[in-house]
Amino acid sequence: MTHLLEVESLAKSYAGVQAVRDVSFALDRGEILALIGPNGAGKSTCFNMLNGQIKPDAGEIRIDGVSTRGLPPRAVWRMGVGRTFQITATFGSMTVRENVQVALLSHARSLARWWGHGGAAQAAEADRLLDLVGMGSYAERAAAELAYGDLKRLELAIALANTPKLLLMDEPTAGMAPKERIGLMRLTAEIARREGIGVLFTEHDMDVVFEHADRMMVLSRGMLIAEGPPAEVRRDPEVQAIYLGEGLVYDARHQDLGAATPGAAAEEAHR
Repeated sequence: MTHLLEVESLAKSYAGVQAVRDVSFALDRGEILALIGPNGAGKSTCFNMLNGQIKPDAGEIRIDGVSTRGLPPRAVWRMGVGRTFQITATFGSMTVRENVQVALLSHARSLARWWGHGGAAQAAEADRLLDLVGMGSYAERAAAELAYGDLKRLELAIALANTPKLLLMDEPTAGMAPKERIGLMRLTAEIARREGIGVLFTEHDMDVVFEHADRMMVLSRGMLIAEGPPAEVRRDPEVQAIYLGEGLVYDARHQDLGAATPGAAAEEAHR
């Protein structure tokens, strides 16, 4: 059986410094995979190679068995790869609905319809996606007026506009309040599993990772040092020493049994 995403021996260096070295992994449809690690571990570089923003020095990336190496971001996007960013990127002067419409028209290769038909083009599908992420009541508001958590939901709707089979989310909950973080990832997980979308996400909040990831990978100095179910990876001594912190105890019922919560341990590791 072909994996949705296959990455083999991926590598990238800058001026002799290896940002990513010999990274290999696979992701299946409907699976949620977390990529964690300290700042500077190479997570964003990995993401930028996967969606074509950066060309790998070595290695192979395949989506549904088709190589994407050397393809520009737009070509990768058209293969069914959605992307959200650590810092939201929306058109503040446009309405919430119009932001999604532009993405839909771009995917349909018919942006010219925007000028001929104004706000009518793809409006119904835009409203469907906004309802899906809980933003339907905000459709006519300017994006610039939204709270940050709502912008993140709008960005998710935009990322779903190309009917993705693979969704790349670079720190999707960055800057959000704790309750908003859990809500956004629960929504993402529900959509992904229902629609069979594979999700690869980076995240510093371990509460989010442990609740939603089917598997997790840990990157350190560009190399994968651990991979597996969250309960297994969290017990890895090297992972605890490098990232999670010593003495972390966390159970599947989302209860803190030790002196520090997973999120606090991760934040402490970055100070």
